[in-house]
Amino acid sequence: MSQEIHKKTTVQSLDNPTEIRVFCPATVANVNCGFDSLGFALKGIGDEMVFRKTEGRGVTITEITGDTLPMEAHNNVAGVAGNAMLEDINANFGVEIEIHKKIRSGSGIGSSSASAAGAVYGINQFLEKPLSNLELTRYAMKGEALASGNEHADNVAPCIYGGTTLVTGYNPFKVIALPPMDTVYVGILHPHITIKTKEARKILPTHVPLKDAIAQSQHLASFVASLYEWDKELFKESIKDVLVEPHRKLLIPHFDEIKAISLQNGCIAFGISGSGPSMFCLAFAKADIDKYLSESTALYECNGLQVDSYSSRISGEGCKVIK
Repeated sequence: MSQEIHKKTTVQSLDNPTEIRVFCPATVANVNCGFDSLGFALKGIGDEMVFRKTEGRGVTITEITGDTLPMEAHNNVAGVAGNAMLEDINANFGVEIEIHKKIRSGSGIGSSSASAAGAVYGINQFLEKPLSNLELTRYAMKGEALASGNEHADNVAPCIYGGTTLVTGYNPFKVIALPPMDTVYVGILHPHITIKTKEARKILPTHVPLKDAIAQSQHLASFVASLYEWDKELFKESIKDVLVEPHRKLLIPHFDEIKAISLQNGCIAFGISGSGPSMFCLAFAKADIDKYLSESTALYECNGLQVDSYSSRISGEGCKVIK
């Protein structure tokens, strides 16, 4: 869409911005012990979105770069989330959105979540009475449902809140921002295979043994307690997954070998990021993450698989307006 058309449709206001650019961070969901409940935002990895306030109603997607995604708002997670919000608040304006993808679709580090969360966060900047993070998360979940088949907030919540978040329940819906993990380093390994969230959910059992349910509950409770007390040993012991990993790891080539490499290099936790195929690794020293990523990348390349790797920290910021 040309600049001339943008000028014709943009509402000019002295009180509110009419065009903004937003950074939407990548996220790691589940964090092993908190399926559909835990997530954290990554620093320096994410998408960018441009928003323009218009006189018309609803969301119009004008440009997508970095990926091949639907331009129609009703088929795009950003459009679904944005329109749900605009309709619910009975907005007297519309929004044009550009989506510049830096997070690969189906990578497992919150690509669809970044678009959905970014959409509602961006629209919120145009409101005279902005909505709360909890309200924004609720609308972002509408977009997530298009990608995954159900509304869940373990990715969109940290994308909006920043840091590490815990969804304590969906009825009533509540999100808690957990204490920061400032001394933790994160490694992300992304083999170039695609795992769709809907498909990854289908392989999970609908019933689990009672002993596994108890163990997973203990792990989640221990994780939360470790953050409030910053008990490093408890933290290390808690990030385990007995419910989901045994099933989803079968979708990821060389998973057990990569996990062994992480432990051999001093990493304190390893697991599947969201539905995969990306894997996350946590350590108290950046050198441990770097060694793990180097050896894991070499293993995949020796087996003829292309892989991306990222060294990051847990970001205290969620979506934010940038220049």
